[in-house]
Amino acid sequence: MRKTENDIVERLKSSSRLAAAGRRSLPMGIGDDAALFVPTPGYQTILTCDWFLEGTHFLREKHPADSVGWKCLARALSDVAAMGGKPRCFLLNLALPKTHIGRWFDDFLGGLNRAAHKFACLLVGGDTSRQEKILINVTVIGEVRTGQAVLRSGAKPGDAIFVSGRLGEAELGLRRLRKTKGRVHKSDLRLKKHLYPEPRFALGQWLAKNRLATSMMDLSDGLSTDLHRLCAASRVGARIDATKIPTVKIRGNDILFRTRQSIGQPKNRPRIALDLALNGGDDYELLFTVPKAKLGAIPASFKSTRLTYVGVTSSTKRIVLTDFAGAEALMPSDGWDSFRS
Repeated sequence: MRKTENDIVERLKSSSRLAAAGRRSLPMGIGDDAALFVPTPGYQTILTCDWFLEGTHFLREKHPADSVGWKCLARALSDVAAMGGKPRCFLLNLALPKTHIGRWFDDFLGGLNRAAHKFACLLVGGDTSRQEKILINVTVIGEVRTGQAVLRSGAKPGDAIFVSGRLGEAELGLRRLRKTKGRVHKSDLRLKKHLYPEPRFALGQWLAKNRLATSMMDLSDGLSTDLHRLCAASRVGARIDATKIPTVKIRGNDILFRTRQSIGQPKNRPRIALDLALNGGDDYELLFTVPKAKLGAIPASFKSTRLTYVGVTSSTKRIVLTDFAGAEALMPSDGWDSFRS
């Protein structure tokens, strides 16, 4: 049977966990010209949007459609988590080739459905179109209690710098995926962080509610790049200790990129793991700063998520990295940049 744009919209509407109309906060969702949204009294609205593009953010021949559905929403939601907020609803703009409105679209909806349910964020509208490449844009509406939003611009000299989780896992997963022949299976645990990232909502909300973080953002483009952004917004510098950064373990058969020395030599693995942590993207962990007076309130882990002190902010506006040998050098911004050649 010939499928039309209306058929695609109906499949979105009928997906059980995506439908949002009829709720008090969302009296009108999918089905009219636009959605109606009722803000929660005492809260500020958070607005964010994110592209998820074939060839740039995922590979049609490699990534499972289920993970594309999950990740296109999860990565947009991470911006809400980074302000200490919670999501309310989202808009989906989706362009697909005609060849992908069958099984691929069903699997995509499955992943999107699971993410929407997991993170309590419902679809309220958007647009669909036909295109030879798969193009996805997600707009998220979230909220945070008035006066509690944590911004990038609040860090002060002398604040401690923390990261959540383990950095470089998503980039390591991507490099493993590129080595795999054909499309990978969604159950491959080695690729979980890359295929199915989880925004740190509970941590962000806890830090915001208890006013522990002076600044915060999510790590989407790598620590080296995102730290530069946070420091620029706060007009501070930073001193980072490479030995404290929580990195991944590199196995002997992880041939990640060509080097003059063999990656199989154990002495090289810590440096490669550090490169992944500094410059790999897609981790969606939180980078945040804490004043000295509140350091005692930061636990070693929060709800099974590791919290690691990695350095301190400074008044010099220089970002310095101390390496494994104790040598200091300016840390370049070498993370993900879609415009970098």
